[in-house]
Amino acid sequence: MSKNGPPKRPTKVITIRIDEELSENLDKMNKRLGITKTSLIKLYLGLSKYLIKQKSTIQSLNDRDLVVVKRSFLRNLIERLDESDQLNFGDKLGMFINDIARIYGKQEDISYKVDFCDNLGYLSSIIDDNNNLLVVRKFGPKKFVEAFLWRLFEQKELNPNYLEEEMKGNKSLRQKYNNQIKASSISSSHYSYEFAKITEKSK
Repeated sequence: MSKNGPPKRPTKVITIRIDEELSENLDKMNKRLGITKTSLIKLYLGLSKYLIKQKSTIQSLNDRDLVVVKRSFLRNLIERLDESDQLNFGDKLGMFINDIARIYGKQEDISYKVDFCDNLGYLSSIIDDNNNLLVVRKFGPKKFVEAFLWRLFEQKELNPNYLEEEMKGNKSLRQKYNNQIKASSISSSHYSYEFAKITEKSK
């Protein structure tokens, strides 16, 4: 990835009128976050690239209704599932992101999909100097993350037999899993896999 950052995009000035109560709330928020009011407004407007906000609903860009829940609450729910259901849930979430990317002609653009996940709060991730995607372990349990990333990068379902119970005592399945997933140990606080790399081809 380029270390110089993306080139500056052309900008436009827009003027909107808001009520006094909302203006005061923005003042409180920008003081709380330690940023300017203009920067705060830009952040909120930037969310329009990732979701649709109507009066009483939040929707994804493919018109699916969304709700806001605590990340720890969602993670706890996923951790309570058995490994098979964790794989299935991770795969379904990956399909959701791929569906949105397909609508906007970004099916092959991994950087777009990772950025989309990051802005929806799905991932807390970094990309290291070798373009490996590192996903914070707090995102969810291992099997859930593997299925999600596999669908995101490979655009297909991860083998549903890649369960610890299934691989226990099955050396050939374990070897197939290890060869396909190729987990890396780049960071003890992140998941990373050789297939989850942001290559020039995938941008």
